[in-house]
Parts: sequence; structure tokens; C-alpha cells
Amino acid sequence: METSDKSVFKAQFNELVKPYMVLYVGSLFFVTFIGIILLPFWFLGVGQWWSRHYYDKLECELTETAIRFKKGILVQVEKTIPLENIQDVTFVEGPLLKYFHLCILKFETAGQSAGQANDMQLVGILNAQELRNLILSQRQIRMQAKNTAPANPVSDNAVVLQEIKELLADIKGIMQSQRVQ
Repeated sequence: METSDKSVFKAQFNELVKPYMVLYVGSLFFVTFIGIILLPFWFLGVGQWWSRHYYDKLECELTETAIRFKKGILVQVEKTIPLENIQDVTFVEGPLLKYFHLCILKFETAGQSAGQANDMQLVGILNAQELRNLILSQRQIRMQAKNTAPANPVSDNAVVLQEIKELLADIKGIMQSQRVQ
């Protein structure tokens, strides 16, 4: 992000993300044969440790030009999506998420290949609807600013190029007249 980029919203995450993640990953373990063996270790300490550290690393910030998200324990991931690329922000609540008073914000961006419909997901942001509305309004402001930019910078370039062409023609005439003498 640019250093002059002002922060519009710094998201805070619901602490209930921790038990949600423990249950979510535990349910994934439950459906696999090897995961069933790991379930007791997960629920007796590893899951709580992992979810606590995962929660501590979560960051999300909306600026005037982009949204930045950071997460990860062993492998840290930081994504920055320019607001112009965001096509839609989807708000998702399921039964498990509702139980923990959580939701997921999914960002659909321009230029994605098939199968990558959601480029980024944010789980457990407090005031998620407010963030969603801010993102969409900031995006609208950016798009309007982009549309009010000079309509045809190419015509400005054409004028400059024409002036350069005329100057070169004058220089060429002067040089030819000096050769003749």
C-alpha cells in the first residue's frame, strides 16, 4: 500500500473465532480416517493453542484505495486487494457461525479464473455489515474519482507530439540551410 494511503477502518475480530476454529478444524479431522486419530490431541490442547495464536495474528484494514488482510501462524499470508478490483462483498452466516455470533465476508474480485470465485475470506469481524458497507462506498468513491479524471489524455499527448514534430521540422530546416552555406 502507498504510504500516503489513509486508514478508513481497522477491523476488530470477535474472540469467539477461537472456539469456532477449534470446532471447524476438529470437524474436518472427524471426517478423515487419520484425523480421527488426531482428534484427542486437537481438543486437549493443540487446537486451543493454534486458535489463540491464529486469532492474535489476524489483521484487517480498509484504506482509501485497498483492503489489507493478514493471517497465519506457520505460514503468514498478507493480501492487499485494490478497491477497484472488488466486484462484490458477500456476507455469509451459517448455523455454526450464528451459534458463535460470527459471519464470513467473502470478496469477489475482477480478473479471477474459474474456481477462484472468492479471493479472500474474513471470519469473525465485529461490525461486519459496517465494514461491508464502507468497502462498497469507498469503492464507489474510487470509481467516481477515476471516471472524473481527464477524459482523453491521449489528445493532450497528441498536441505535445505535434509541437515536437514542428520543432524537429524547424531544426531540420536550420541544419539544411547551414549545410548549403
